[in-house]
Amino acid sequence: MTQKKILGLHPSHRDDIADLLTRRPIPGPRVQQVDPFLFLNHHGPQVYPPNNRGLPFGPHPHRGFETVTFILEGELMHADSGGHQSVIGPGGVQWMTAGSGLVHAELSPDEFKRNGGPLEILQLWINLPSRLKMTRPRYQGLQGDAFPEVIVSDGKAKVTLVSGSWGGAAGPIESITGNFMSVITAQAGAQLAFDGLAGRNVFLYLVSGRVRINGADVAEHHLVELDITGDALALESISDTRLLFGHGEPISEPVVSYGPFVMNTADEIRNAIADYQAGKMGEVPV
Repeated sequence: MTQKKILGLHPSHRDDIADLLTRRPIPGPRVQQVDPFLFLNHHGPQVYPPNNRGLPFGPHPHRGFETVTFILEGELMHADSGGHQSVIGPGGVQWMTAGSGLVHAELSPDEFKRNGGPLEILQLWINLPSRLKMTRPRYQGLQGDAFPEVIVSDGKAKVTLVSGSWGGAAGPIESITGNFMSVITAQAGAQLAFDGLAGRNVFLYLVSGRVRINGADVAEHHLVELDITGDALALESISDTRLLFGHGEPISEPVVSYGPFVMNTADEIRNAIADYQAGKMGEVPV
């Protein structure tokens, strides 16, 4: 097996949204995407006081990609124009395929706004190939106890499977493009190894802690950019660590984005804007 090589370590940059602490490692100054992974917002960690305004993500549209939201702490209320509604708590995941177009809202439940509490959320945008950009929208939202955990490294590490298979278990969420996604928590000294990665781009973001890969130390809030040719990845946790780990086949198509729309051409962006303005993506129910 050939270990994947590090091409770059990319720190996230602060880009707070109202009173929501936000870090973004991608897109950044030196890396625009890790095809098919387009965008990551890391909200928190922070503690909201009682009588807060909650999350600021009122109704807004998407087309041409998927949003995957990991609720690490706190709660997230979701509603969309496809009729899907949920409140997902700590450890849960929302996987929304916007496809041809959805309007959704991501807000805090009334109880959270009234009482406050800790909040930490990751939202990852995953591109869709041109053949699927206008696919029928869908939503998968599951609580934390729905995701299997694979314990490795003599109990020092836990791989929580969201989509795809590893270690004899499979994540419950179906990725229409075959992307693997997981959340890893590890104690200091834990060692993990993954294979079968040839021809796939790895998405590896350190939420907290520090790891060592190929002799290089990687600090929290950094995205690790790896080469596509290696077929294996080994890492060691230097401290208690949490990281987002996924991989997928690159799409290798033009990416034209404008706000909440990600398509292949400027004409397709103009069509998306026109369809949204004409109400063709629907409305979020009150």
